Amino acid sequence: MDRRRFSAACIAGMSQLLVSWRARADDMPEKPSTGNFNAVAPTLGGKQFWADELFFHDWHIQRNALTGHCRLLSGSNLRYAWGSFEECCAKLQQIKQQRQLPRMSGPAVVVLHGLFRNAGSMSDMARFLRDEGHYTVFNVSYPSTRGTVADHARSLAKVIDGLDGISEINFVCHSLGNLVVRHYLADHTQPDVALKPDPRIRRMVMLGPPNRGAKMAEAFADVGAFHAVAGGSASQLAVNWAELEARLATPNFEFGIIAGGRGTENGYNPWLGADNDMVVSVESTRLPGAADFVVLPALHTLMMDDDTVQHCTLRFLQHGCFVSPAERHPIGRGP
Repeated sequence: MDRRRFSAACIAGMSQLLVSWRARADDMPEKPSTGNFNAVAPTLGGKQFWADELFFHDWHIQRNALTGHCRLLSGSNLRYAWGSFEECCAKLQQIKQQRQLPRMSGPAVVVLHGLFRNAGSMSDMARFLRDEGHYTVFNVSYPSTRGTVADHARSLAKVIDGLDGISEINFVCHSLGNLVVRHYLADHTQPDVALKPDPRIRRMVMLGPPNRGAKMAEAFADVGAFHAVAGGSASQLAVNWAELEARLATPNFEFGIIAGGRGTENGYNPWLGADNDMVVSVESTRLPGAADFVVLPALHTLMMDDDTVQHCTLRFLQHGCFVSPAERHPIGRGP
């Protein structure tokens, strides 16, 4: 099969998968409540419609990307309130007092998923960092197919601003999640913006980041169904990369990059024409200024669950290197 036929097959298969995924009943958004009825209940799913905006330990308030209404969820994803953001905050405050919940403290890791995914895809990584690293972990959801990277960055800013009591903030992000953080940083470093990036931010680990764009996304640029299903963020990767890249900052704190690859000329996906993790090429992950860089034999979609990836991630958060200080492979910023 030549590259053109392989590309067409990939596009057709992915489009069918995306349309099927988009039609799932459990991704229908909830309707806002009416009257005074606001009983504790399980959610109805809708994971591609909700953006986290506030965390308090395992409790979190999310906003619906379509309706704008909010819901308060417990750590077990039971809905305790819905309505306006203020109403959800009031309910959370009531719960804090009734249960005498302690103030948050100590170092934390904010975890962000990639395109088409949700916080569940990062749950194993989050659990590892919590159990082995003893961090407070906030596994953030955002509607990656419902909005632009700028929209997701604004939601992330609200999450960060609300981490009262946390002494240190680190990031572990997969794929598109890395661009969300970079957009947040750019938004807070503009000359005409008074707010600056949170000074508590210490380190960041990028997993399969499309720091130089994503060729696989570009392959779908002419597929109408892709844009309808995948949303604004994917369209930015596929068509408007130059415009998006101009809105991304390079972190001014320590960051490391883990790329997936086979160490061969064609990687896992021969259509990409270079070593790759099936979706993003190794070269596309590189970003000048990285304190450490490593290529591991991991597929893009599953790398966050890989044992070696998890251990390297934790080591970087703790020590600023993936293996050891002597075996760092930094990426210079150039002259």
